Amino acid sequence: MKLGINWGYWGAGPPMPPQEMAKLTKEAETLGYDTVWTAEAWGSDVFSPLAYIAAHTEKINLGTAICQMAARTPTAVAMHAVTLDHLSNGRMILGLGVSGPQVVEGWYGQPSNRPLARTREYIAILRNAFERKEHLSYEGEYYSHPYTGEGSVGLGKPLKIMTHPLRADLPIYIGAEGPKNIAQTVEIADGWLPLYYSPHRPEVYADSLKGMKPGFEIPVTTTVVISDDIPASLMPTRATLGFYIGGMGAKGQNYHTKLMSRMGYEKEALEIQNLFLEGKRDEAIALVPESFADEISLVGPPERIKERLEAWKESPVTMITVAPRNADDMRQYAEIFLG
Repeated sequence: MKLGINWGYWGAGPPMPPQEMAKLTKEAETLGYDTVWTAEAWGSDVFSPLAYIAAHTEKINLGTAICQMAARTPTAVAMHAVTLDHLSNGRMILGLGVSGPQVVEGWYGQPSNRPLARTREYIAILRNAFERKEHLSYEGEYYSHPYTGEGSVGLGKPLKIMTHPLRADLPIYIGAEGPKNIAQTVEIADGWLPLYYSPHRPEVYADSLKGMKPGFEIPVTTTVVISDDIPASLMPTRATLGFYIGGMGAKGQNYHTKLMSRMGYEKEALEIQNLFLEGKRDEAIALVPESFADEISLVGPPERIKERLEAWKESPVTMITVAPRNADDMRQYAEIFLG
């Protein structure tokens, strides 16, 4: 079981100073952490922090979890990934994903329909760019190179990425929640980035994960809290679940609500969503079962965490990714997870 660190994205408050982020990541690298991840939503971008971190580290892998597909064309993402892979001497992992309609259409101003088909085309174009075997010529339902649609002046021509990629097989992971999306991820990607995962319910993912190739990676970001107060330690996870299940989507179109339902909590999921959409956030969070939060996180004294970690080791998960608050947390997590 590998160990990762996730700095996420910057919220409304002051962001972590870049110097501190780089210092802590360097410490993580020394302790044996495998990958550092960043994220984006509608604030800080996912690539810039990794470029800064790359300059201050030597061997820790650099991953995006996730790069919003709606934010950039596939070729723009290819340029970002190839550049960072060169700057880091081959440490880049490109994690991609599709957010909900509120973000995709509200912030990025892009259509949100048929995310699976769009993802398949997006990945095909990226593979073409990374392999650089031929000039990019692609005609799909959603993407075309050269562009020949409405507004075209007819002068586009197939091109190859000018900067030769360091690796033709630069790894691509996909953030996916629905069964069909996960199954497609297993087919076309090198890894799967779950939003939340329960190792105690393998049946939820079993059919979608059939056919995993050797070396397929599943890094899971989970809340880890070392404390004797388990109920208090579960509150951050319950608050996050309440926000995602209740507010990150609309009725009938919320991937997170559907996932919680498939995991055996349909009644609670729908009630949480109703309360959240009515503006009753505290009540929605209070309704998130502690048992569910406990399944997808690792909290308690070190002995309890180690005991519960066994279920994760027996699952298809290949990496636990944590979000330490400081260097002490990071060292404690390394002792527990890496021995």
